[in-house]
Amino acid sequence: MTYSTQTMWLEEGEKMMAMWPDVVRDIKESITDLDILDVSKWMEKVLNYNVPNGKKMRGLISIYTYKSLVPNEQLLEDDVRRIHILAWCVELMQAYFIIVDDIQDRSLLRRGQPCWYRYNDIGLGAINDGLILMSAMFYLIQKYFKEKEYYVNLLETFQNIIWKTVIGQSLDLISTNFGKKPNLNLFTMDRYNSLIKYKTAYYSFLLPATAAMHMAGIKDPEIFRQAETILLEMGHLFQVQDDYLSCFADSEICKDNTDIQEGKCTWLVVVALQRATPEQRKILEECYGVSEPEKVNRVKQLFTDLDLPNIYSIYEEETYNLLNVHIQQMSPGLPHSLFFNLLDRVYHRKS
Repeated sequence: MTYSTQTMWLEEGEKMMAMWPDVVRDIKESITDLDILDVSKWMEKVLNYNVPNGKKMRGLISIYTYKSLVPNEQLLEDDVRRIHILAWCVELMQAYFIIVDDIQDRSLLRRGQPCWYRYNDIGLGAINDGLILMSAMFYLIQKYFKEKEYYVNLLETFQNIIWKTVIGQSLDLISTNFGKKPNLNLFTMDRYNSLIKYKTAYYSFLLPATAAMHMAGIKDPEIFRQAETILLEMGHLFQVQDDYLSCFADSEICKDNTDIQEGKCTWLVVVALQRATPEQRKILEECYGVSEPEKVNRVKQLFTDLDLPNIYSIYEEETYNLLNVHIQQMSPGLPHSLFFNLLDRVYHRKS
């Protein structure tokens, strides 16, 4: 396949944004039809503040997967429009999760601006805005896909992934002791692997790719099974990268992140606990999950003292090589280039 991922990311990102006003109009009209003009105006603000300003990685995975599976000569105009709608549905789900997650974590900033619940002191009313975003996602799926053969599969895919993701979010909240001082004895690698599988990997990689596979007419359960294995492994790598970048990326990239202050069960702290001496563990017991800048810096310094940047580099390289092997071993039901290109998109990312 000669279609460049980098070119696709740029071109399709622009095409997604060109369609965004249509998505907003569709959602607003669905509310206006209920004769509730105030909510329609409010919804436009909710949508524009929370949905289109991220990297749109998940939506673009849907588009790239679909265009990798359907030959150019078979790409109908209506289907191209639908795959962009599907991409925005994935991004609406992401926005819903973000709004709720920021409230639960008491986060301050998201993408360099105040979290939605902090915008003009919206507070817990933001929960309803998140629910509206999720409902708008299902409205668009019904509007554009109801007559399609794969409609039920698409609905079940979104519903199943939402279920798994909120289960993962629950595990995250339990792990952080609901915002209180965390119990570091719970921070095992097994727990971490379960947490990121359900909270991140399913909706970040499996959802956008498998939704596009349904749209492209893939039906073989074995193909979906093999794709799931690879996509969840990529999602695991992606979250470990996020954990690392939150601490060691340039300050401009990680300024919004508060994993240490919130006492999150991250790859960094789990590996640190595995390697720490009794004295170093005492530092983590005293400082991890505390918002005082001095204690946050002590944790970061401990991560450096334990050589975690080097351990991470080794992990990323080994995982990348292992994923390449797993992709090569897949049956020919899907183009291997699809997964190689997605992997290369993730490998050595800086943000």
